[in-house]
Amino acid sequence: MKLPHIALIGNPNSGKSSIFNALTGLRQKIGNYPGVTVDKKTGRIALPNGSHVLLSDLPGTYSLYPRGTDEQIVYDILLDNNHNDHPDGIVAVVDASNLKRNLLLCSQVIDLGIPMVVALSMTDLARKDRAALDVSELSRALGVPVVPVNARKGTGLSELKAAIEQNLTQPKSAFLELSFVDKTFLETAAKVFPDANPYILAQYAISNGTLQHRLGDGLAEVKGLAKKHGLLKSEFQAKETLGRYRKINEVVDAVHRDPEPTDSERFTDRLDRILTHRIWGYAIMLLVLFAVFQAIFSLAAYPMSLVESGTAIASAWLSGILPDGWFSSLLIDGVLAGIGGVVIFIPQIAILFGFLTILEETGYMSRISYLSDRIMRSVGLSGKSVVPLMSGLACAIPAIMATRNISSWKERIITIMVTPLMSCSARLPVYTLLISLTVPTEKYLGVINLQGLTLLALYLLGLAMALIVALVFNRILRISSQGVFLMEMPIYRPPRWRNVLYTMVEKAKVFTVEAGKIIVVISIVLWVLASYGPADLGWGKMADPAAATLADMDEDALKLRESFAGHFGRTIEPAIRPLGFDWKIGIALLTSFAAREVFVGTMATIYSVESDEENFDSVRERMAADTFPDSGRSVYTLATAFSLLIFFAFAMQCMSTLAVVYRETKSWKWPAIQAVYMTALAYFASLLTYQLLA
Repeated sequence: MKLPHIALIGNPNSGKSSIFNALTGLRQKIGNYPGVTVDKKTGRIALPNGSHVLLSDLPGTYSLYPRGTDEQIVYDILLDNNHNDHPDGIVAVVDASNLKRNLLLCSQVIDLGIPMVVALSMTDLARKDRAALDVSELSRALGVPVVPVNARKGTGLSELKAAIEQNLTQPKSAFLELSFVDKTFLETAAKVFPDANPYILAQYAISNGTLQHRLGDGLAEVKGLAKKHGLLKSEFQAKETLGRYRKINEVVDAVHRDPEPTDSERFTDRLDRILTHRIWGYAIMLLVLFAVFQAIFSLAAYPMSLVESGTAIASAWLSGILPDGWFSSLLIDGVLAGIGGVVIFIPQIAILFGFLTILEETGYMSRISYLSDRIMRSVGLSGKSVVPLMSGLACAIPAIMATRNISSWKERIITIMVTPLMSCSARLPVYTLLISLTVPTEKYLGVINLQGLTLLALYLLGLAMALIVALVFNRILRISSQGVFLMEMPIYRPPRWRNVLYTMVEKAKVFTVEAGKIIVVISIVLWVLASYGPADLGWGKMADPAAATLADMDEDALKLRESFAGHFGRTIEPAIRPLGFDWKIGIALLTSFAAREVFVGTMATIYSVESDEENFDSVRERMAADTFPDSGRSVYTLATAFSLLIFFAFAMQCMSTLAVVYRETKSWKWPAIQAVYMTALAYFASLLTYQLLA
């Protein structure tokens, strides 16, 4: 039996998600709307009479007029009666502390004629004097039941469930009379859509292409009638908005008196004078972000180390109980390594989203976006892009997932495309190894370390290139999606730790299940390429291990040289020699495509040493002593090292990032473009670096 479907709708930051979590508890399911990557959250509610309804949390929107993907989803669901997610009833969340702005969307939904109840949130934060808000008068003015709810304290939830069970009825009358719309048009259009009320008919007349695709010829006929009777989209929206706010002002005056600001509001105003200051605000923002990402590095180190240790223990245990052979190698070096490559990211993802939730819950995230909007706008982004970009310093994977907060599709795509240019923690092993090879350890003025300055320069270079590429994408992308930066400035408040923990778990789960499947498959493919070669298939003979250039190689290193990966490295050597690279580096470039940090492990295998901390110096020493066989010239000169550093700073050497980009965009086009442009950028920047320094 199909459960009745209730939709939860409201402005962003109105308390909608908190009410959804409080009503559904753990009975939730998270997916995506068809064709887009916007989260689709549904859950079951047990009503007082023992029956159940299905509750869906629609994306937050300020009005019915769509400006981005999220708003378009809400528009299509509410306007199309045949939509799979069209609700039987609506719970409209209205923020009592921003009553006037919230009532715009609420009044529009009322006029759609769908049965609804208003959940009045933030009543404890709205005013110190509770009697200043007359809930009964507000219910009478809107024509629908109004229930005050405090999700933090759990008050009002039982009353809201009772209202859903008993009082979910159609509004008694339209909130706004459409006296400015031609009556002949409404009468004629009603013959095309007999079940639609006047407001829905007017919305059909001014709707965009998405709804027309869903409703077909009938909608095209209504739009033709609108053109005939002079119903223009811009004129209708302007008259509707003015008319609604005139009546909203009357309602607010009748139900709401403005008492003295609360202590929380006074504290917020005082704090905002500092935190949003045109000078000190930016300095404090940088300090906060710096502290957050430093904490991500330090807090994630221990659980990531446990994951690595656990993977190593599991590998050793399997090696001890399984006989030698291809199956054990596949299981240990392919499947287990792939699973470890997924799980290793979970601490960073969970910790990052935990901090993001804390910043959101406390109200400071809105201030970060407000401060950074002007800078981001200059390159085609907005203030909402700064958090994913800064998150990319820890890991591009959760950073790209964090772009879901960006409503504009164009801004979101640009942010996704440039985020991997930020130097993530996976690049650190490569940076450390190569810098230690060629950059002196000298200190200037007793404190300035040249190696440290080199590392800092690489991070700044990644940020600068990300902004430059964002500007280029903004100029060339022809996407008709313009974001309007409307950011609520809530009062400062303590975070709800239950919500923080819930978000951490959910984001980690989404990554592990969705992106993890692709990463494991790719790891197995790479294992095959590195474990077998033409000789294993009878296509050729293994090279003579006594050859001069192979004399120092042990069996593992020789096998790698003659594997498909080794052949690939030697095949592309002519193309990478202008960058200062040899075939061994070519193999490392291939294997590090799974994850950048694999570069160090590949070098250790090639040079016949283990890639752990005890033998780390041996890797450096053998790399430093390596020479080109034909010239005897050292491979790892200053020019080669910096060429390789620049390559890894710009290249897309992370298959898991591409997997997440595919998941977030639902298309292979964007990860393909990303891989091509970043590889080309890395190649030519590396070529220029080597030719200038050689």
